[in-house]
Amino acid sequence: MQLNGLLSTLSKEIRVFIAAFVVVLSIGFYTGLLFINETRSTSIGGIEENYLGNEEDEDAEVMKFKKSDREMLTIVHTHILSMSMIFFLLGSLVWMTDISRNYKLFLTVEPFLSVILTFGGIYFLWTGVDWMKYIVLFSGVLMTVTFMVSSLVVLYKLTQSTAPVH
Repeated sequence: MQLNGLLSTLSKEIRVFIAAFVVVLSIGFYTGLLFINETRSTSIGGIEENYLGNEEDEDAEVMKFKKSDREMLTIVHTHILSMSMIFFLLGSLVWMTDISRNYKLFLTVEPFLSVILTFGGIYFLWTGVDWMKYIVLFSGVLMTVTFMVSSLVVLYKLTQSTAPVH
């Protein structure tokens, strides 16, 4: 089956359906980023504080405690599963565009590496591997940028129809 450029050959109704999916998926993804911002986990110190707690900080606005084993396994498990599905579905749509093969390969494989590095890094940070906080921040930013680019490429390509008009 030839996937290259398939997206623009689909009927208008299917392209609207896919666009609605990508928009709602993006709303969900960006809502997650708002939550990360609310937990102050957008900085190196915030990442540490969110998973390791801040009990020693007498000036902390909000007291946070180190996550339990159960909490960490739940966070890592649910995020790796859900993010892998998100990037599989979005990546499938990216492969149906007519952008270059190398861009497709990067946009569809990189997010899986970032998911493992981000959530694996969070777990290792929690176990005491302090330098993982830098990996978590970098891979989280890269994952977000890749999501943004992929979703924008798909939405843009959905506007370029080569489908016959009925």
